[in-house]
Amino acid sequence: MALNSKTLAAILDDDDLLLLDTVQSQKYPSILQLEDISDTQCKHLFRFDKGGLNDLRCMLEIPQVFRCNNRTVCSGMEGLCVVIRRLAYPNRLDDLSPLFGRTKFELSNIFSTSLDYIYENYSYLLDTLDRPWLSLDQLQVMATAIKNKNSPLENCWGFIDGTVRPICRPAHNQRIVYNGHKRVHGLKFQSIMAPNGIIAHFYGPVEGRRHDAGLLRESGVEIDMHRHMTTPNNEVFCVYGDPAYPLTPYIIPPFKGAVLSANQARFNKRMSSVRICVEWGFGKLLNLFAFLDYKKNHKLYLQPIGKYYKVAALLANCHTCLYGSETGSFFGLNPPSLQEYLHR
Repeated sequence: MALNSKTLAAILDDDDLLLLDTVQSQKYPSILQLEDISDTQCKHLFRFDKGGLNDLRCMLEIPQVFRCNNRTVCSGMEGLCVVIRRLAYPNRLDDLSPLFGRTKFELSNIFSTSLDYIYENYSYLLDTLDRPWLSLDQLQVMATAIKNKNSPLENCWGFIDGTVRPICRPAHNQRIVYNGHKRVHGLKFQSIMAPNGIIAHFYGPVEGRRHDAGLLRESGVEIDMHRHMTTPNNEVFCVYGDPAYPLTPYIIPPFKGAVLSANQARFNKRMSSVRICVEWGFGKLLNLFAFLDYKKNHKLYLQPIGKYYKVAALLANCHTCLYGSETGSFFGLNPPSLQEYLHR
């Protein structure tokens, strides 16, 4: 007679259930042995080659062992691989069981524990512009690279933009997250893309109905820019945004209006040709971590969606540090080293 899970739970105690779970996990023999796969296979599965994964584990100071709340134990490398593989593609946890030799319950706990570790220890890198690789000297280098691409601005070091990421329609408070412009339920994020391919600042999530100007004010990034991007001679470095942003000393939008002069139209056209790199940044994030683009599994009240995006943005920056990016190639700039980017 076949027994369902409720019947088993009724006749077995906790120790028996733990033993049963261990026996069931043996149905999934692990095929994950990094030393036995090629760099190409490793990069396909985990977005980093074997050397890159080892560098990432060391630089992120991943502990040797992760101990989950339910007493599941895994190595630090396995935890890192679970996080990357889970975000890399819209897999179900059942789909990952044969790869890692774990039940979906174990994988769920390993994923959450490892994700929390990365988020709690390194998400601040996306919250502040006070970083060594964003020194005044480096800002000047980036501004010069943008200027050399026919930009009319001499002090522009990056590009700011907001994006709406669709989510599964929530059961409650649907109007709050509904974006009328995109006609989707979603969450909004704001990012600043540097010309070396690094996402320098990443803010969110906020409700999908919010305006980009509201995100700018709420993020406080202008205060951060005032502190760290003003030279001793009171000259400022700015970022360029779309028409949704207001004109400030640190944010430059295009000229607005139905009738523009020839010079104003020329300015907008020249800046538009270099601003496209911010879209490349979002594109790379979604290409590397396609799980973020699967809205049916983004359930607002059941999952930490904002945490997924921040960790994915951080890992995308690490990927850029190791392998470069289309944006960096376009502007002829190298990203900071992984050690320099993750330096505390």
